[in-house]
Amino acid sequence: MPSDTVPTPLPDHAQLDAVLAGLDMGRPEKHSLTLRGHRTSVSLEALYWRGFIQIAKQSNIPINQLAAKIDAARLTDAGLASAIRVFVLAWHQRLSV
Repeated sequence: MPSDTVPTPLPDHAQLDAVLAGLDMGRPEKHSLTLRGHRTSVSLEALYWRGFIQIAKQSNIPINQLAAKIDAARLTDAGLASAIRVFVLAWHQRLSV
């Protein structure tokens, strides 16, 4: 590192440590859904599944209908589980702004 470069101070990691301490990093679990009359399943970590259910309840929409909306909005060939994860993250990021 050049001598005239001042290192950027590290942020306080207390918040990061608090989240990590309570984080359930278990394996994804399969959940059954019905999209437009067709049964399917998604494998999601418990945190994402709870977030998905919470958003559906807050939005007063059945989980199958929310999953169908997410499925229809996918612009890539990414799987439905990935799309749900991105949606849950985007929802919570939008709320935190």
